[in-house]
Parts: sequence; structure tokens; C-alpha cells
Amino acid sequence: MRAIRFKFSPEKAKEALHWMVARQPGIDLHAALKAFYFADKAHLNRYFRPIFGATYRAMKFGPVPLEVYEMAKSEALWLAETGEERFPWRLDGYRLILEGNDQPDMDVFSETDVECLEEGFEQSIRMNFTDRTAATHGKDWQAANLGTMRYEDMIDENIEHRDAIIKDLSQTARYTRL
Repeated sequence: MRAIRFKFSPEKAKEALHWMVARQPGIDLHAALKAFYFADKAHLNRYFRPIFGATYRAMKFGPVPLEVYEMAKSEALWLAETGEERFPWRLDGYRLILEGNDQPDMDVFSETDVECLEEGFEQSIRMNFTDRTAATHGKDWQAANLGTMRYEDMIDENIEHRDAIIKDLSQTARYTRL
């Protein structure tokens, strides 16, 4: 069976980062990256698709959505991909600082995207670094063994028809528009 891979949505990731930084100026990078993980995993388990479709790497301090991490650092590739000259934030040490008064475009998200994004954000910022790290070291993180995490492993064991869902996603995920 083919591994489940989604096409990353840079537009959603950009707007979600902007929203997080506007909502909590100076947000810790760890908190923001874990909010993406919590949101993507929650949406995957409820609606059988993630919000962003990032490539998650199991790092020492938890999952890191690689494309989002690069975007947070304003890497040129993601500026070009999104058609931006600069992002409305800058990374200062490990904090994301809002620059400018532009508002994030929340119209790029579905209602269910916003629901899980808000939940993931609230879950992440309520925790300290140690608690966030512990909360993200589940079976999916462990199975990756400090490599690339698999969406198959992010789907909870108690999901009804889990095997059929995984089989379907392995065939359709790469064509799904997020």
C-alpha cells in the first residue's frame, strides 16, 4: 500500500501563521509548530484530511511541519511559492514577531479547518514547552524514530473503519485539494 501523502497548502500555512502571530504576538516557535500538528491531526481524525498536509518530521522536541518551519523563517522558496515579497512576521530568536497591520485571510479555510485550527492553537498555547513536547511524543512520533512521520500513524486506533480509511487515503490523498 502506498504511503499517505498530501499536497502541502502553502496558502493555508501562511494565513495560519499570520493568524497565530496576530492573535499572540511574540508566539514561541515551538508553540506555533505544535499548534499546526494538533490542528492537522485533529482534522485528519475527524474529517479524514489534514488542514495543511505538511511533511512532519519527528524531532527531539516533537513533530515539526517542515514546510511551515521553513516558512516561519521566511525562506525564499516559500516567499516565491506564495507570491510574497515578505511575510507579515519575522523570526526573532525563537519568537514570531508581527510586522505590519494586515489581517490574515481566513477565507482560505473551511469551517472545519477553523474549528481544528482554533482548538490546536488553544491546546498548544495552554501548555509549557515540556508539556507540549510530552503531548506530541505519541505512537505516531515514536513510530517515525526521528524520521518522517506517517499520516497512517496519526489516525487514532479507535477510529471506526480505520483500515478502510487508510486504504482509501493511500490511493486518493495525493489528489486531494486541501
